[in-house]
Amino acid sequence: MMRSLWIAKTGMDAMQNNVDVISHNLANVATNGYKRERPIFDDLLYQNLRQPGGATSQTTSLPTGLQLGTGVRTVATARIFEQGSLQNTEGQLDLAINGVGFFQITQPDGTTAYTRDGSFQLDNQGNVVTAEGEALSPAIQVPAGTTSVSVGKDGTVTAIVNNVASAPVTLGVIQLATFINPAGLQAIGDNLYLETNASGAPTAGQPGTNGLGAVNQGYVETSNVNVTEELVNMIQAQRAYEINSRAVTTSDQMLQKLESM
Repeated sequence: MMRSLWIAKTGMDAMQNNVDVISHNLANVATNGYKRERPIFDDLLYQNLRQPGGATSQTTSLPTGLQLGTGVRTVATARIFEQGSLQNTEGQLDLAINGVGFFQITQPDGTTAYTRDGSFQLDNQGNVVTAEGEALSPAIQVPAGTTSVSVGKDGTVTAIVNNVASAPVTLGVIQLATFINPAGLQAIGDNLYLETNASGAPTAGQPGTNGLGAVNQGYVETSNVNVTEELVNMIQAQRAYEINSRAVTTSDQMLQKLESM
């Protein structure tokens, strides 16, 4: 069997993965706090038919070798954690991080997940929760009779209860978490990430301190997907897929020539 058939096949597989990643980015263009991904490719093993530097005589050696590659594979998807745009919503519980950091979310099993999606809501107990009903950590509970909630850039949450504007009640302080390698976080859906060995342990702190971003009330962070860039990437992936498909066709035609001889 001709090598080129299988080499081209790996190229088509890789470009299919590329289009899958691009499609996922485009599908999440309106997802709050979504961070785009890009695929990373590696070339596969080489067949060393002539070793570079190999001796051709007692005094001479090969200046270059003869190495035939076996194709390409997708080895990773790198998440790009650059800042998304801040969109004004005027919602009291819509919060956006301007800078570095993640909101901490307590999952039903008690573990902590992390998110850049700050579109919070209240549950029936007055707890600040995500759209999936998972509580913000540290927990913030809004008491009955609250007429307005204010969140400072440093994460301090205060409320006006029973219209007593002269005595705002402090409800707590939102903390943010950072990781030495956020690209190593594991995405689990629902705009959440989990800590992994690759990400390192989280470091929590108050917004606006130690390099952490500030919290902005009344805003949400939009996706950082650039639609134009993704469309250009998709065109490149499509062309690369077509070229690999053409290589399969050419190899098949060469085999047909051999059969007809």
